[in-house]
Amino acid sequence: MLKNLSIRNFALIDEIELEFGTGLNIITGETGAGKSIIIDALSLILGERANADDVRSGAEKAIVEGTLTLSGNKKVQRLLEASEIEGDDEIIVRREVSRKGQSRAFVNDTPFPVAHLKELGDLLVDLHGQHEHQSLLRPETHIDLLDDFGGLEMLVKNFRAAYHELVNMISELKEIVSRRDALSEKRDLYAFQIKEIDAIGPQPDEIDKLESELKILENAERLYESTAKLYELLYESENSIHDQLVVVRNKLEDLAGIDKVFEPQREECESARAIVDEITRFVQNYSSKIDFNPGRLEEIRERLGALTIIKKKYGGSFAAAIEYREKIGREYSLAQNFEGEIEKLEAAIEGFRLKLSEIAERLSTKRREVAERISKSIVGVLNEIGIDNAKFEAVISNKVDNSEDAGMKPSVKLGEDYYETSEKGFDSVEFYISTNPGEELRPLAKVASGGEISRTMLALKTILAKSDRLPLLVFDEIDVGISGRIAAKVGKSLKSLSGFHQIIAITHLPQIAGSADIHFHVEKIVKGKRAVTRVVRLSEEERILEVAKLLSGESLTKASISGAKELIGTK
Repeated sequence: MLKNLSIRNFALIDEIELEFGTGLNIITGETGAGKSIIIDALSLILGERANADDVRSGAEKAIVEGTLTLSGNKKVQRLLEASEIEGDDEIIVRREVSRKGQSRAFVNDTPFPVAHLKELGDLLVDLHGQHEHQSLLRPETHIDLLDDFGGLEMLVKNFRAAYHELVNMISELKEIVSRRDALSEKRDLYAFQIKEIDAIGPQPDEIDKLESELKILENAERLYESTAKLYELLYESENSIHDQLVVVRNKLEDLAGIDKVFEPQREECESARAIVDEITRFVQNYSSKIDFNPGRLEEIRERLGALTIIKKKYGGSFAAAIEYREKIGREYSLAQNFEGEIEKLEAAIEGFRLKLSEIAERLSTKRREVAERISKSIVGVLNEIGIDNAKFEAVISNKVDNSEDAGMKPSVKLGEDYYETSEKGFDSVEFYISTNPGEELRPLAKVASGGEISRTMLALKTILAKSDRLPLLVFDEIDVGISGRIAAKVGKSLKSLSGFHQIIAITHLPQIAGSADIHFHVEKIVKGKRAVTRVVRLSEEERILEVAKLLSGESLTKASISGAKELIGTK
């Protein structure tokens, strides 16, 4: 619901603050006083288009701000979360329009895309009159209203879940078919590449090992000569390092016999001799194993050449080439088994489509039963509020889709025919109405404008009140073309409807104004030589006088005051 509305520098309004309440909020005032300006300002924070002409002359910008309670509206919560805006049970929506026509929107002081503001407004307010927030005039909403009225939420939920499951299965099938078509063109290429790579059979880290072995084989003669010379220096020559160390050790041993300080040096020398012996054994052993193998050398060179070709062709590295082989192996295997996979998935889809179609048929049958109840009930209310001879019908239609690709859509299938389907079923629902004798039923969106639309909406809302989730309904000039007895019935209907929704209504009729829970009076005054719209929330006594004026004009009489009290319900 709308708790308050602040309007500054908007058209004839310099600054007003309105505190609305639950139930029926009535706005009255002379023609031209500015009643519709309040609705225009409200529509601005509901996402309607801004106009530079809306900014009051002499002001830099117009500002409209409203505080709305969410009443647990989950759709609003999701929209706010998507925009990273925090909001519990209450939000503050502000719209600013500059003299240049530039517009900005804020929700809870956080910038909010103007393009999304209308979406937010449509989830919170239904505004009837010369404005866009008329959910019942949008045919796409009719199916939801019908389902809510009939209590079909669970059946719709079951269908939606099955529908999305079928969508996923068909998407999977399309992807496999697409891959099959693409892979069929590459299958021969993959077969050749697999054969080429497997013929070489590259192994992880193989090139490093081969290059190391190649280096040794290419330098075998040098290795042999160097190790032989090293062995000679270490051990075999007359003055070998080994023999020299033995001499040094013996001398140190003699010295240590005289002075113990040489003992550590003797031990170090002995350790050095032992190390030289170890190196000598290693060099001798290595030299004995040196392989002069020209055949192996050529084999390695050929292998490295083949591996280099594979590396260059398939990724630039052996790891990439091996990974590529694994990938095309999987693709080739899949290409070999596509038909079986496709047949299996097609069978699963048709089985699931049968389940979906059964749910859709049950849902459609229920909707047709609900449509009859709605039609009868709304005609009765229309007659009560002054639209005699009215006819109303909730038309349910289905569209056959026997195109070549119908089987590749999440369609409902009944018999041999496929039907266009959405997550709400294969039904299209649209409300049709005739408000004059002899006229054919026409889509509700095309009926006459003004008060007739508002009364039609009132009838629909009266019937659908308990199922409609919108917390606020606004009726702009609902009383056009009615008076007397019918006006009283309209007032009674509004009062009844206000038990389910907060209602804001502009009216000229005392019978409707008398039903108000809260009554505002709009008047135009001169302030500083400029016309200004002023809004006053009326006390109980002021309400009586205002309703009396609506009955008799400016000249109040005892009869008009008495009539006003009767309409309001006071003594």
